[in-house]
Amino acid sequence: MSGTDDHRPRTEDGTLRDGTLGDETVEIAIPDAVTPEGAVAPEGAVADTYGEDPGGEYEPDAAGRPAGVARRISVAGAVIGLLLGLLGFALVVQLRSNATDPGLATARPEDLVRILSDLDGRQDRLRQEIASLEASQRQLASGAQGRAAAIEEARRHADELGILAGTLPAQGPGLQVKFVAGSGAIAASTVLDAVEELRGAGAEAMQIAGEGGQPVRVVATTYFTDARGGLVVDGARLAGPYTLLVIGDPQTMHTALNIPGGVVDVVHQRGGNVIVQESDAVHVTALHQVGVARFARPVS
Repeated sequence: MSGTDDHRPRTEDGTLRDGTLGDETVEIAIPDAVTPEGAVAPEGAVADTYGEDPGGEYEPDAAGRPAGVARRISVAGAVIGLLLGLLGFALVVQLRSNATDPGLATARPEDLVRILSDLDGRQDRLRQEIASLEASQRQLASGAQGRAAAIEEARRHADELGILAGTLPAQGPGLQVKFVAGSGAIAASTVLDAVEELRGAGAEAMQIAGEGGQPVRVVATTYFTDARGGLVVDGARLAGPYTLLVIGDPQTMHTALNIPGGVVDVVHQRGGNVIVQESDAVHVTALHQVGVARFARPVS
């Protein structure tokens, strides 16, 4: 077609308004790819972004993301969610198992206060013992006074061992515990439980006496057995009611006897009674007879 016969509209520079320039035709590329938002993207944009896609794995889904990537993200999210859920469940189970104590959960508030007081008393006794041992160590290492301090420490230690072994009398603050039988007799196991609870609460010396009988010193080797009409303690027969004299911290030992399920509770359930009296001056006078060693001798 010649330029003279062409009456199509032109611009001022002679360019045809329909995209041709004179007799020459200008080709306009039509893009093949369109982004999800509707904007024209260069040809091959999808392939450049996600690589080769021979199987159609990366064809866009409804949200505009490649389907394969969406599936991978969803699987990873599910696995992470499952792991977090298992971790949370394990933490909850661990916290509940650590915080649950069947005995304390059913205890009354006043019982919990007694137990806490008992623990505080034990802590105070341990701190006092630590302070005493540290003071003794300083005295023994003080040079000129070391010999005198060593002798005094040895005497004090010998007195303590004598009280614990039951070969020396003792006095101090403590308790008087009287067991009165109800419908059934006071069993030897009940008295033994009382002795063990008192020792656990810091008892340092104790003796037991029956009605009209001689008291018996209670030491580490003391045994209790049931007998007709009473108990046998270290070979001595005792008849009820029984009275325990104990030297130690009165409040702490009193608390230990009254814990839920303790000696006082058991005796009350059987119709008996336990009378506990605190005193500032308890005298333990009964002595334990120590046998003579046949083969052993001290080494100096």
